[in-house]
Amino acid sequence: MKFIPPKHFAFCRFYLIFAEKHVIMITIPDFHVLESIVEYMQDVPYDVTPRSLYNASTLYDQRDADGHLIVDKCYDQRVYKHYINAGKHVCGEQEMLARALHDYAMDRELQRYLEAWDKQRVVGVMGGHQLLRTDKMYREIAFLSKELTERHSLMVTGGGPGAMEATHFGAWMAGKPNQDLEKALETLAQAPSFKDAGWLETSFEVMQSYPQNEFRSLGIPTWLYGHEPSTPFATDIAKYFDNSIREDTILTIAFGGVIFTPGSAGTMQEVFQEAVQNHYLSFGFSSPMIFLGRKFWDEEMPVYPFLEQMMKEGRYKNLQLTLTDSFHEAVQDLLKFRNNM
Repeated sequence: MKFIPPKHFAFCRFYLIFAEKHVIMITIPDFHVLESIVEYMQDVPYDVTPRSLYNASTLYDQRDADGHLIVDKCYDQRVYKHYINAGKHVCGEQEMLARALHDYAMDRELQRYLEAWDKQRVVGVMGGHQLLRTDKMYREIAFLSKELTERHSLMVTGGGPGAMEATHFGAWMAGKPNQDLEKALETLAQAPSFKDAGWLETSFEVMQSYPQNEFRSLGIPTWLYGHEPSTPFATDIAKYFDNSIREDTILTIAFGGVIFTPGSAGTMQEVFQEAVQNHYLSFGFSSPMIFLGRKFWDEEMPVYPFLEQMMKEGRYKNLQLTLTDSFHEAVQDLLKFRNNM
């Protein structure tokens, strides 16, 4: 009999429970199939039954003798390379099962994590991954997130660069003087884009200069967009293979409201996904939809006037909409909603 590694016990237990409830007969070929599945799961570069969320230390776990990050050898990139080689969507049955088990376990750990939070305090931020650290909007998002985090919100994003990173950076700086945030921005500005060498290193430099306190934030990235590095500023990271699960999860758990910052196609999709949930009161109530950036949402990408018109015609109902250039106004609207619940 071959030894089964502990990380695969969950799969074996699932199979045994299934066997208890169904009359089945395992033939020799069936046994060899199961054996090959277990062997395959032993060889993949990720744990198919993770027992905790990820964080910066687990995703970025390789440094050289001088302490410099070896990005290509880190866990995050090892898994991403395997993901690409095995096939993003079209892959073998064994790989499909391994990914499904991983995402199931990750979802289980995420739900355990969220049990410690009042759901009205979970706030989502959506926006473009290409937003530069030197952009004015990046700074606005960071200060918005800092203030909401200090008011005991759990900030949630897709866990990538741009507007997502700005959110987690702001949450990381919660409890610290605003002057520290400004100084940290100067460090981050040395590598404005996630495509720049030093993007990750400057993040870790800021994290070392301004150590984390009791404040948390949650990133939910995916290996589908593995070419975009996950921001290490997120203290807790639920990373998935299946992007559809990840996208739906962010909007589903953000009961405290969603802040939409300028973005492109992905952000547009998220706007209407959230609008549908609020229209149908899918979770018993409607959460605020805050649009940060008047010119963008009113002129460049006129989603806001469209939603207003649909509300007037009765095609959308129950939406709580705010359009503003002020992160202070966005904070106040979200706190007003929280206090009235």
